[in-house]
Amino acid sequence: MQAKRTSLAALSLMVQGECSGPDDLIVDGLADPVNATQSTITFVAKAGMLDRLVLSKAAAAIVPKDTKEIALPVIRVQDPVWAAAVIHNYFLARPFVAAGIDPRASIGRDCRIPAEVSIGPLVVLGERVVLGSRVALYPGVVLDDDVEIGDDSVLYANVSVRARCRIGARVTIHNGAVIGADGFGYATDPKGVHVKRPQVGIVQIDDDVEIGANTCIDRATFGKTWIRRGCKLDNLIQIGHNVEIGEGSLLAGQSGVAGSSILGRGVFLGGQVAVKDHVCLGDRVMVAGQSGVIGDVEKGQVMSGTPAIPHRQWLRSSALYTRLPELAKEIKEMQKKIEELSRRLAEHEVGEGFGCED
Repeated sequence: MQAKRTSLAALSLMVQGECSGPDDLIVDGLADPVNATQSTITFVAKAGMLDRLVLSKAAAAIVPKDTKEIALPVIRVQDPVWAAAVIHNYFLARPFVAAGIDPRASIGRDCRIPAEVSIGPLVVLGERVVLGSRVALYPGVVLDDDVEIGDDSVLYANVSVRARCRIGARVTIHNGAVIGADGFGYATDPKGVHVKRPQVGIVQIDDDVEIGANTCIDRATFGKTWIRRGCKLDNLIQIGHNVEIGEGSLLAGQSGVAGSSILGRGVFLGGQVAVKDHVCLGDRVMVAGQSGVIGDVEKGQVMSGTPAIPHRQWLRSSALYTRLPELAKEIKEMQKKIEELSRRLAEHEVGEGFGCED
């Protein structure tokens, strides 16, 4: 397919930038400074990285708003990383081409499938599956009975969506993810035998969500596990039953949220963060990587450590932690001095008690 060719002025308008250079300069893609060519635009995230442009072959660059004049034509913006993402997506966007249903796919009874779909080989659809327009199902995708998939959603190879789960519009689910497997719920009798609690709820994934490879989102015991609009989940994440994740939240790889916990809007979890069951994280909470959250967190807090505590407090504690051996030695020396002073004081008091009076 022929590359898109777009003027610098048009790209600047697209990202509300300030164009400095020939308005009619044409570029056909975006690349990093090292791999950019004379027909592509590049970017730097901050002013301290401008030296990367010196040897770049790029035709133009996206730079921070306060950047002074440089040799290259530029688009000045408040957030170069955001602007680069918008422009990159523009260049990579391609119109949907409906490939139809591969003859090697298995389609159950009473499915509702529009004309504009792409269903690859070895895809399995159960009964009464509903697909929106321009849905793409890559090889090996399995949709159980009564699953619904919204318009323009893409499910990559070997994704599994279990019965009755609902996926919104413009959702992307990467390879190997499992949506709607049973939640981890058991009741233990007096003899120690674990009795499975039936998991009869669903998973609901709202519009504009992206789910990384091999991530698992468990169905609810009752009701629904709910991933709200605009959330982005990295690879290898575990979401327990009845969890709710608020709009626009970001969860990094290997993080996990245990059952019935609720995350507010715009929550960020760093890599390998663990969130205990039945806790609530307020809007815009940020949790640093490898932290363990064991209780409720008020909105806007930044947390670190295990158990997670406010980040500033954690920084102070971490500074002391590295000095623990030294501090322990100092404490022992102080204890010896205190003991010696106490002994001398006691001897002095005893000596005064035996003194002669005039």
